[in-house]
Amino acid sequence: MKKLILSFLLITFSMLSNAQEIKWLTLNEALTLQKKMPKPIFMDVYTDWCGPCKMLDAKTFKDKAFVALISKKYYAVKFNAEGNGDVTYKKKKYTNPEFQQGQKGRNGTHQFTEFLKLEGYPTMVIFNKKGAISKNIVGYRTATEILAELN
Repeated sequence: MKKLILSFLLITFSMLSNAQEIKWLTLNEALTLQKKMPKPIFMDVYTDWCGPCKMLDAKTFKDKAFVALISKKYYAVKFNAEGNGDVTYKKKKYTNPEFQQGQKGRNGTHQFTEFLKLEGYPTMVIFNKKGAISKNIVGYRTATEILAELN
């Protein structure tokens, strides 16, 4: 009986902890959803080798208040600045022709990253309800700092 109760508690706790996470989308998914139900987009632009990007994932993006606000008011997007996914923005397709599968460390820069003209990584790009870029937040920030900039 104790094992059954313990198993139930572990499953319940696991489900609750999963509910405290941001549901990340691709930019294409968020833009499609935005057409049906307009909300701003919060896009985390990162690279695999970026230390501050990993700190955002481990700390800032796990903060309960941050997760609650982003999940309620924004479509949340993860975008690898050196990834190989296609992005269609304002009827133009962006790719990463220099992407090398299995590359360790830095990889070719995605064309959409170049379009964004980022100052560094990480950068959080905010798109308004119509899909236009309205703000960039550059560098590591705590949840409190980002929330202050979003409110």
